Amino acid sequence: MMMLKRIGIFGSTGSIGKQALEVIEANAKLFSITILTAQNNHELLIQQALKYNPEVVVIGDEKKYAAVKNALSSTTIKVMAGENAIEEAAGMPCYDLMLMSIIGYAGLKPILKAIENEKPIALANKETLVVAGEIVMQKVIEKRIPIIPVDFEHSSIFQCLIGEGKNKIEKVFLTATGGPFRGRKPNYLVNVKKDHALQHPVWNMGTKVTIDSATLMNKGLQMIETKWLFNLKPEQIDVVIHPQGILHSMVLFEDGNMKTQMSNPNMKLAIQYALTFPQRIVNNFDRYDFKRPDTLTFEEPDTKTFRNLALAKEALIKGGNMPCILNAANEIAVFAFLRNRVGFLDMIEMVDRTIQKIPFIEKPTLEDLFVSDGEARNFAASLVDM
Repeated sequence: MMMLKRIGIFGSTGSIGKQALEVIEANAKLFSITILTAQNNHELLIQQALKYNPEVVVIGDEKKYAAVKNALSSTTIKVMAGENAIEEAAGMPCYDLMLMSIIGYAGLKPILKAIENEKPIALANKETLVVAGEIVMQKVIEKRIPIIPVDFEHSSIFQCLIGEGKNKIEKVFLTATGGPFRGRKPNYLVNVKKDHALQHPVWNMGTKVTIDSATLMNKGLQMIETKWLFNLKPEQIDVVIHPQGILHSMVLFEDGNMKTQMSNPNMKLAIQYALTFPQRIVNNFDRYDFKRPDTLTFEEPDTKTFRNLALAKEALIKGGNMPCILNAANEIAVFAFLRNRVGFLDMIEMVDRTIQKIPFIEKPTLEDLFVSDGEARNFAASLVDM
C-alpha cells in the first residue's frame, strides 16, 4: 500500500501539469495536491485551485495577484505572487514530491531550492540540466535525493536501467518522431508558419516543446540532459528517428544486449510512473496492440537540414556554459517565431550566431551561468530587431 503522497506541481497550467492533475484525480486515494504554480494563466490556475484546494497557490505574474487573491478569498489557500514566490514555495515543507513542469530556464531556481530542502523531484524540465547540469547533479548527490525523469525518453532509459546495477552502458539511443517536417528540405522550411509547426504528428505537447520538436532542438536538449541524468559521456548518446513513437529509448550494454521500453505515446503513462515510483499502479490507458498492422521503422536524423540537433551535439561535447547559451538563444528564437517575428530557419541561425558570439567559460559557476544566460538572451533578441 502506498502512503498518501503530497504533490507540489510547479507549472500546473501547462501540458504536463494538466495531465498530471488528471492522473492524480484518477488516483485520489494515493495523492493530494498541496502546491500549484503558474506563470501567466491565472484563470486556469484559479479553476484548478478551487477544484483541488491546495495549501499554496503562486502566480508568477504579479499583475494578476489581485485577481487570484480575490477569486480564492473564500478559501484557506495561501496566495503568493512573483518569481521569488515560486522559489519560496519550493522551499516549503508542505509537499513530499515536486513535479517540475515549468518550461525553460525559469525552473532552475525552484529546483535548486527543492534540492536544498531535500525534496524528491519528478523532472519534466530538461532546461535545468541543460543549463546547469553539473552543479545541479552535484547538489543532488550531496543531498542524496532522487530525480525521477518525466520526459518519456528519459523515463524509458530510467526503466531500462532498473536492475542493471553496475553493468556498463555502451550507448543509449533517444528516439525522435522527426516532427511534422521529417524529410523536408530548406526550400520548403523557409515558408513554414507557426500553425503548421505546431501540428505534431504523434504527441500532444505545449507550444514551446512542440516547436522544439519541429526543429529537433528538443532532442538536442534531451541529449544534454541525458548526460547528466545518467552520468554518460557524449559519445555514449545518440539519436534515431522513429516516426511511430512507440519505442521511446534504447539502452545498448557492453555485452551487445539491448533493452528498450515501449508503449503507446501517452505522457500520462510517464507522469504516473514518476509519481508512483518505485511502484506501478493500474490504469485504463490504451495498450499497444500487436495485432494491428503497423511497421516500426528507424532512420538517421537529417542534421544538415535540422542543424539545431548538430548545434546541441556541439554544446554537449564542448560543455562549460555553451549549453546554457544554446538554451537561452533557443528560448528567445522560439518566442520570436511564435509571434511571427522570425522565420522557421531563422531560429536555427539565431542559435548558431549566439553560441559563436557569447564568451565561452569552461568551468562556469552558477553566477557565471546567470550572466551567460542574460548575455545570450540579449544578443539573440537583438537579432530579432535587426
